[in-house]
Amino acid sequence: MPTKTTRIWSQKLQAQPVRWRLALMCTASALALIAPPLAAQEPETAAPVPAEAAPPAGKPADVGANALARGNAADAVSSFTTALADTSLSNDRRATLLNDRAVAYARLNLIKAAIDDFNAAAVLFPEYAAVYNNRGNLLLTLGLPKESIKDFDRAIVLAPGYAAAFNNRAGAYVKLGQMQDAIRDYTRAISLMPESPAPLTGRGRVHLSLMRPHTATRDFTRAVNLDARFAQGYRNRAEAKLAVQSYDEAIEDLSRAIAFDVANAEIYTVRGQAYLALRNVVSAIKDFTQAIDLNPKLASAYQGRGLAHGLAEAYEEAYADLNKAIELDPRSSIAFALRAYVYKLNGQLDIALADIETARKLGPEQPEVIWALAELEEAQGQPAKAIADFRKALSLRPGYKDASEGLLRVAGPDADTGDTDVQGAGIDFWRVVLRANRYFAINDQYPQLSLPLEMLGDGKPKLLEWEVKPPPVKGIGLLRFNGGNVKTAAGSEDIELVAIVDFEASNVIAIVPSKQGAKTATWTWEPSRVVVAAVDGTTDEFNLRNGPADVAGPGGFAGQRRDGTFVQRGDKWAPWNEPWAGGIGAQGPRPQRTASPKKKAKTLFDLLFN
Repeated sequence: MPTKTTRIWSQKLQAQPVRWRLALMCTASALALIAPPLAAQEPETAAPVPAEAAPPAGKPADVGANALARGNAADAVSSFTTALADTSLSNDRRATLLNDRAVAYARLNLIKAAIDDFNAAAVLFPEYAAVYNNRGNLLLTLGLPKESIKDFDRAIVLAPGYAAAFNNRAGAYVKLGQMQDAIRDYTRAISLMPESPAPLTGRGRVHLSLMRPHTATRDFTRAVNLDARFAQGYRNRAEAKLAVQSYDEAIEDLSRAIAFDVANAEIYTVRGQAYLALRNVVSAIKDFTQAIDLNPKLASAYQGRGLAHGLAEAYEEAYADLNKAIELDPRSSIAFALRAYVYKLNGQLDIALADIETARKLGPEQPEVIWALAELEEAQGQPAKAIADFRKALSLRPGYKDASEGLLRVAGPDADTGDTDVQGAGIDFWRVVLRANRYFAINDQYPQLSLPLEMLGDGKPKLLEWEVKPPPVKGIGLLRFNGGNVKTAAGSEDIELVAIVDFEASNVIAIVPSKQGAKTATWTWEPSRVVVAAVDGTTDEFNLRNGPADVAGPGGFAGQRRDGTFVQRGDKWAPWNEPWAGGIGAQGPRPQRTASPKKKAKTLFDLLFN
């Protein structure tokens, strides 16, 4: 519950003009620490200072905040230390300065000094939510997710609308493998921080890790619509596209990512792999070479270029690259597996078998290793073993193109797919099968269509309804299915999802959560597009013939349409929902903003991360 102090701050801050309010919040510093693998974190800052306590421009506290915003943490520490020498400071003001200096110490990797300042701030001002969020963020980067969750919990108790704390706690849950808890927190952060790509990115990464590429694509699309220069967002969406074998679309997204992050070697490497999947060897080699020029120690780029050279029958260049990859990473099972495959291409089967054995010892469950083993088994005249291992590679990585092509080549088009029917789960002409640890809906009327049933909760899928849309919408069907059971604050709730299907083109346009508990999605149809206000508080817009349209932003912000207009739906706001995430401050609605296509001013998030 808000204390008397926070209520007073709220009243005083709300009394200020919006512009002055933003200026007050920006005096706080930001903690831009390295995010965990699947958690896109916002920069976290200290709480806004009461209006009468904000020092005038040029005072040490302002100088320190400005220095930190510019990335000069050492000068920030010096200025904050000078400010803290003032013996007349109140406890709450001293706590905010200690928090700011702790952020600067963290940026300098002076961990003990940062923790000491955070601890001192918490003692002086125990109701200061931002300090717990920032300290939790630091603990998370130190590999202490359980301890960090305690701090995030405290921050959320003090400020129930603290979006960044929900976002960061989600990242901690990811570290602990508690994916459903992470999704719940990311979803809460999205509803509180509707114009930030960070929680959307985090939730999308979780969905992708759980093999839900269509669900992940929705989140990544909204993220890049909120920030058209968000290179990581385009890369993330490309990875989701690669998972469903949409290689051309993935390459387009990776090209966008490169345009905004031209010196990122890993993005060139991923695009090179996409080109390899299409067997565009020339473009793949070009991208891998660019990645190596940017980062000569990037083993994955040498691996990719080595395979590309092998496919081009430039075997000496292939061996040189793969040898270099092994030199950089002697325990890379992928490098040994790829070198084995290149030896096989060159007719040196004996040497290939030695490499594949090394690869199997280093990474027995690595999809590339199982695929390369299957290739060697095929070359040795062992089709049964090859078929089994191609299938195993596909079970480890659904959509693995090389493995699926190998299986088709060895087993033939009429071979047993390995599908297991899920009894009682079908409807009409549709049936549900379990394939490589994933559920699919298939229909003999559409033999080229294999519809993934991306479960969002516990349980098995069950088809509920198949609806073919009438004219003027043509060739579009909706397959509604039970997506499992999830735990919420209200208890357990069933989720229903709807797959939007272009059955004439054998294409899955999107998979959208349509019902959860008492919440139901709203659908608005036009001949060439559909707008869905989904149950997770987001609004999505999809083109029905040309792929996904611009997807609306979360929590009601629709983002920019193709005609340049914006749409605003919903109005949730509190100071801690802003990208700088203050933690304690005014509560109440922000004045309604007028939709405008004008370019938005850069936020502190933009300054720190771009």
